[in-house]
Amino acid sequence: MTDFRTLVPLLGHGSDPEALRHLRILPARDAVHGPWPEWVHADVVAAYARLGVESPWLHQVQAAGLAHDGLHTVVATGTASGKSLAYQLPAVDAIHRSVTAGRVALEPTDAVALYLSPTKALAADQLKAVNALGLDSIRAAAYDGDTDPGERRWIRDHANFVLANPDMLHFGILPNHPWWARFFRRLAFVVVDEAHSYRGVFGSHVANLMRRLRRICAHYGADPVFIGASATSAEPAASFGRLIGAPVHAVTTDFSPHGETAVALWEPPLTEFKGENGAPRRRTSVAETSDLLANLVSSHVRTIAFIKSRRGAETISTIAQRLVDEVDPSLRGRIAAYRSGYLPEERRGLERQLRSGELLGVASTSALELGIDVSGLDAVLVAGWPGTRASFFQQIGRAGRAGQNALAAFVASDDPLDTYLVNHPEAIFDLQVEATVFDPENPYVLGPHLCAAASEQPIRPEEVEAFGPTAAGMLDSLVERGYLRRRPSGWFWTHAESAASMVNLRADGGGPVNVIDSETGALLGTMDSPQTHYQAHTGAVYIHQGASYLVDELNEEDHCVLVHRASPDFYTQARDITTIEVLEVLRSEDWGEVAVHFGDVRVTTQVVSFQRKALVSNEILGEEPLDLGARDLFTRAVWFTVPERRLAAAGIIAGSIPGALHAAEHAAIGLLPLVASSDRWDIGGVSTALHADTELPTIFVYDGHPGGAGFVERGYEQARYWLKATRDAIAACECERGCPSCVQSPKCGNKNNPLDKAGAVSLLGALLRDAGA
Repeated sequence: MTDFRTLVPLLGHGSDPEALRHLRILPARDAVHGPWPEWVHADVVAAYARLGVESPWLHQVQAAGLAHDGLHTVVATGTASGKSLAYQLPAVDAIHRSVTAGRVALEPTDAVALYLSPTKALAADQLKAVNALGLDSIRAAAYDGDTDPGERRWIRDHANFVLANPDMLHFGILPNHPWWARFFRRLAFVVVDEAHSYRGVFGSHVANLMRRLRRICAHYGADPVFIGASATSAEPAASFGRLIGAPVHAVTTDFSPHGETAVALWEPPLTEFKGENGAPRRRTSVAETSDLLANLVSSHVRTIAFIKSRRGAETISTIAQRLVDEVDPSLRGRIAAYRSGYLPEERRGLERQLRSGELLGVASTSALELGIDVSGLDAVLVAGWPGTRASFFQQIGRAGRAGQNALAAFVASDDPLDTYLVNHPEAIFDLQVEATVFDPENPYVLGPHLCAAASEQPIRPEEVEAFGPTAAGMLDSLVERGYLRRRPSGWFWTHAESAASMVNLRADGGGPVNVIDSETGALLGTMDSPQTHYQAHTGAVYIHQGASYLVDELNEEDHCVLVHRASPDFYTQARDITTIEVLEVLRSEDWGEVAVHFGDVRVTTQVVSFQRKALVSNEILGEEPLDLGARDLFTRAVWFTVPERRLAAAGIIAGSIPGALHAAEHAAIGLLPLVASSDRWDIGGVSTALHADTELPTIFVYDGHPGGAGFVERGYEQARYWLKATRDAIAACECERGCPSCVQSPKCGNKNNPLDKAGAVSLLGALLRDAGA
């Protein structure tokens, strides 16, 4: 498949398509095997042999050996590299040996293992893999929200390989640890699968959850070995060590085989549609990916198309199937959507159809990205940058897993980061992948977890250090506010309420708001209150398990949102206006006359309107004002100050400064995910020609989560590269005055006005002039 002439036509646009910006061939990789470790029981080796594993790959041997020797380990290798065997082997061997020894011993001490994954689907796949070994000694069971209540006691008392997720560990297991005493006493291994997915606020929560888990294990006299499985990432030992709160050894060289993969970088063309302020619009990544998926399926090429949103996955699936039906009715029903939110039986059915080849095309959210074992695929489409290089390579690694050659295409969306990447392939293929960013010491995360820990078992003074250097001060604050009581022996939770309910691992605070179907009274779901002004305002389109609803009313007093079923051909985007106040400067650096700061800020935001946009074309159909109150967010920011004389020297006159700052701010927000594992919607920004606190022209970029998520601190540390990439992305866009691919923002409350594209390039050059290497 390395022949350009035979490869590109598979996408259906001829041999030299205008949209193709770059084609990169990732070479095939041969396998390097290692011998089975001497410590592995013969029964376990035989079990893997029955599954066709005659000898493991070398990185599997290395990782399993470290874990067997009692060392916390992370194996960070590519997709389909067999990370599951690396963590199964020491855990299954320990369990099998202890059970078989116990059959002849007077007092058996069975080893047990706990497996944690971010999704139920991945845990179900791993449960199937463990059971496939056919070892009577292994009693594996899933313990999650789908588990029948009647089975839960049996699992606690008898299972020795329990598969769960962080949510169940937090809400169901740790608060009830006395019920799990027998399990915790014997706990030998904790497997943390897809460890790179624990980033941002979610990662901060899980890091504190791991500290609580280790503390409860110690209470029962256990000191389990933690094994992390991660996609390739920067500094995996440091990241996983920060996640579990202990030193870690990393295995990073991938010795598994993989077919040759041709990766196309694809930029949809500009269209005749005009956006805000007359800016040109590109064809959307949804429409373009739908075409490509239809072309590949029509050629009987088994393909997965990834996109971040549920609505996007459903739309791509629907459009592609319609296009295929028009040219080949025999392929009707061979394309489907896969996303989180399906019932367990629906999810498993789609996975089975995909493995068997009954489905030729799937449009998926990241639910299928996270490690589910699907091999034999020929092509992968990635609609819009998935957020990180780690995710991108994990997604395109879905193809070629069975050793055959494969095709992948990244389809750029109308976004500054995507524009930069398709025009700078070295930023994808030739740089180290991002670090996994999270901050366990975020006070908005740490405080509730300390309360949860105290409710599980009073916190003794010698245990405080495990929660980080800020934990002692946070405990004092919790005592002052009445959450905890201090006694000579430690800190106690004395309330009747569940402390675990103070923490939502996948939320950013503010408490849940109920989403209610106004026609039936049914509770559809919940939403965190910080999201409601953006996603549940009156007139918003709300998606629940693939069904569309329109919001009738946001009732903040009663914490509910009323919606009704609808099938609009548009989606909605809220727009806000923001002010920012500097509270404390934590770090600073001077670049000549330019200053770069990182610190604590208060952000005041008011959602003022929302736009209706066409699903396929992104055309703006209308805008409605909203009357919502302002909200304060205490978070962290990075900001850049530059004197007017420096701007004047760069040719930016006084009247052009606001537009140049505003355009540079928008593009910088869009490019931050290049250096931090963030999403554009995790980040906000403010720019002003004269800020009250700095008294200078200033650009602020801030974390959109209370207390910060670690993203902008990473931006501060990588500021030179970040701003250079921002400048290059703007300059690479072929529009004349600015468009959504470079300097326009979909959530700008000032209607993307003023914006000065050329001024932004000059301004960023002025910022970087004395920045050094």
